[in-house]
Amino acid sequence: MKTINQIVFIFLLLLIVSCNNEPKQITNTEEYTVYLETLENEMLQLAKEDFKFWEKKLEKEPNQFPYLAKAAASQSQIFNKTGDIEALIKAEKYLIKANKATNYNNAGYLKALARNYISQHRFKEALELLKKSEINGEGLKGTEKMLFDVHLELGNFEKAKSYLKKIQKDSDFDYLIRLSKWSDHRGNLDAAIKYMEQAKGIAESSNVPSIKQWVYTNLADYYGHAGRIKDSYEHYLKALELDPTDAYAKKGIAWIVYSYEKNPDEALRILNEITKTFNAPDYHLLKAEIAEFKGDIELKENQLARYVEAVKNPSYGDMYNTHNAILLAENKKETSEALKIAHIEITNRPTPQSYDLLAWTHYNHGDIKEALKVAEEHVFGKTSEPDVLFHLAKIYKTNGELEKAKRLKEELLESTFELGPLMEHEINNI
Repeated sequence: MKTINQIVFIFLLLLIVSCNNEPKQITNTEEYTVYLETLENEMLQLAKEDFKFWEKKLEKEPNQFPYLAKAAASQSQIFNKTGDIEALIKAEKYLIKANKATNYNNAGYLKALARNYISQHRFKEALELLKKSEINGEGLKGTEKMLFDVHLELGNFEKAKSYLKKIQKDSDFDYLIRLSKWSDHRGNLDAAIKYMEQAKGIAESSNVPSIKQWVYTNLADYYGHAGRIKDSYEHYLKALELDPTDAYAKKGIAWIVYSYEKNPDEALRILNEITKTFNAPDYHLLKAEIAEFKGDIELKENQLARYVEAVKNPSYGDMYNTHNAILLAENKKETSEALKIAHIEITNRPTPQSYDLLAWTHYNHGDIKEALKVAEEHVFGKTSEPDVLFHLAKIYKTNGELEKAKRLKEELLESTFELGPLMEHEINNI
C-alpha cells in the first residue's frame, strides 16, 4: 500500500511540475483580431494625398526648396506605414535636393537627411551631416540628441556618453528615452525600463498619440526582455488602440504567440495578415523560423527564398547585412561570402555586434581559434544581446572554455523568450 501511495505521489508531483512548465495563455484572440482586419489606413492615405499636393506645387515652382522637404516627409511617412523601401529612397532624393539648394547650411534639412540615412543604416553619412548641423548651431539640442543616437549605433560609446551628458534634463522626454537606451546598452534592463516608464508618464501627460504609441511599443519590447510577457502584450495592445495599423505592435504580439505560447499557426496567421499591407524582408525570415518550428520545411524554404529575392533589391543597400551574414555563415558553402559581408559591416559600424558577425562566421567556417580571438578582443563583456551571447557560448565550448560557456548558458536560459523556441533547444545543448 505504501508503495502505491508513493507512486501516486510521484505521479501527482510530475503532473504539477508539468503544468507549471506549461506557458500561461497571455494573449486573447478577440482582443487583437480586430486590428488584423484589413483596415483603411487613414494616415497612409493622408500621406499619399499630401505627397501629391507638394508634388504639384513643385511642378509649378521647382525652385521652392521648402516644398522638397514637405514631399520628403510624405514619402518617409509612406515608408513607415508600408515598409516600401522605394518611398524611403524617394524621400532621400528630395532631401538631397533641399540640402543642395541651401548649400548644406540648413540644420533642419541636414537633420532630416540624417534621419533618412539612419533608417537606411548609413550611420557614418548621417554623422557627417549632423556634424555640419552642430556647427550651424540652429536647434542645437535636437542635433546633440541625434548625435547621441548615431554614436551609439556606430559603437562610439564614449562619444555617445558625452552627448548624453550635454542633453541631460531629468524631466525631458527625449533625454529619458535616450538614458533608457543607454541603460539597455550597458546591460541594465531594470534601469532601461525605469527611465522608459518615466518617459511614458510624460508622453501620457502630453497626450500626443504618436509619442505615446512609440513609448508603448518600446516598453513592450523591454517588458518582453524582462520576462514580463503580460505587460508586454498589454502595451502592444495600447499601441494598437492608438494606431490599428501599427505593424510593429502586431509583430510583437505574433512573437508572444509563437515564442511564449508555442502556437505557430496563430503566429503565422497574424504575420500573414500584417504582410497584406506592410512588407519588409525580415518578415520572411520570421515566417521561415516559425515554419521550421512547426516542421513545415516546404514553407520554411519558400520564405527563405522570398527573403533572398527581396534583399536583391539594391535600394536596401546594407540594411540587411546582419541577417544576410548570419544566413550565409550558417551555410558551409557560403561562409566566404559571409566573411565579406561581416567585414563590410565592421567598416560601416565597428560595434560588438558587427564583430560578433565576424567571429560567428569564422566559427562556422571552421576557424575556431580565430573566432575565439575576435570574440575575446571585440565582443566579450561589451554587449549583453542574447543572440551574441549564444554565439560566444558556442565559440567558448568548441574551444574547450567550458566554464565560460556554462556561465553564458545560465544567462541564456533566462532569455529563451527573446531568442525563441528553436534557440531554446540549442541553448540546452551547450
